[in-house]
Amino acid sequence: MAIDASTLLRWSRAAARLLRRASSPTTPAGASGPAATRQIPARGRFTYSPRPDGRPDPGEIVWTWVPYEEDPSQGKDRPVLLIGRDKRHLLGLALTSRDRNNGRSADGRYVDIGTGPWDPKRRPSEVRVDRILRIEPAAIRRNGAVLPRAAFDAVVGRIPRT
Repeated sequence: MAIDASTLLRWSRAAARLLRRASSPTTPAGASGPAATRQIPARGRFTYSPRPDGRPDPGEIVWTWVPYEEDPSQGKDRPVLLIGRDKRHLLGLALTSRDRNNGRSADGRYVDIGTGPWDPKRRPSEVRVDRILRIEPAAIRRNGAVLPRAAFDAVVGRIPRT
């Protein structure tokens, strides 16, 4: 059986994607596994309860793998504001340093939270409030900082209720 070069290239790319996913400590949205991060609808109450115990708590900004909306099989490690719990999972909102609210434009899906130790470059950050993530605690790579209560309340107050 002869295999042409384009088929071999397709197979090798597919194998590389599978290996990247298998070596990642989290799995993409909708996938099963011990450390999945998935998008969920907004529901329930959100709590501010950071504790200096080394474990991730609502009110803290942590780093974890977040799947892309357009292709949940891919994603990247990014800061996430923890806003609550759903049974054994944590609920979070992704941060960005991209300025979505400025003199030229405004995007109501993002809330400015300023700068903090979660970003080593101390860039101003915004939180996306319309995409709540369910996060396995084991998927959190590191704690970044505690967000001040007033900023947490401002973010949670802008989450659309579904």
